[in-house]
Amino acid sequence: MAQTANGGPQRAVDSGHRARREEQILEAAMQLFAEHGYSDTDTQLLADKLQVGKGTLYRYFRSKRELFLAAADRVMRLMRQSIEERIKGIDEPFERLGVGIRAYLGFFAEHPEYVELLIQERAQFKDRKKPTYFAHRDTNIKPWQALYRSLIEIGRIRNIPVERITDVVGNLLYGTMCTNYFTHQRPAVEAQARDILDIVFHGILSDSERRGLDSKTRSDT
Repeated sequence: MAQTANGGPQRAVDSGHRARREEQILEAAMQLFAEHGYSDTDTQLLADKLQVGKGTLYRYFRSKRELFLAAADRVMRLMRQSIEERIKGIDEPFERLGVGIRAYLGFFAEHPEYVELLIQERAQFKDRKKPTYFAHRDTNIKPWQALYRSLIEIGRIRNIPVERITDVVGNLLYGTMCTNYFTHQRPAVEAQARDILDIVFHGILSDSERRGLDSKTRSDT
């Protein structure tokens, strides 16, 4: 491709090459960090795996710390992409929620090494104000809050703060992901998602019990 006067096309080619190389480095780094741990992963091992010199790695990532945190960030980017691909084109809100929850659980069930990276980050980098997982969750929660808000407006769910809903659901999913990992379970994602959806959206009370509690609440007020 010819270079223009301002170097635009050449820069585009260079940028694309750099992005692809970064992804290759991060993919290999994610596997090594998950297998050996942050402390025991030498960047020389990564360079050997990629068949490049260590200097090449440091042209992309200035330190092992920066490389590790970029790998953790990539976990969350891949998770978000996986969920967005699955929910694309689904307009019915509760179906969208259900598919999103299944996609989340399925992503980490298929990639337990990604959970390992997130756990290592919490252990190794206590100086960080907010771990990568929660930084991404805070950044990407707005569309889900908007969805819950729309359901409140049309009377399909109770009028409660959407932040409360997303906190509870988000913490439940995070806890489930961690539990699956620590117990070395390969969960039946469909059954697990179905149970979560049933308990969250239908609760555990019978209709008669719920009516009784509603009546007692009204009498107390």
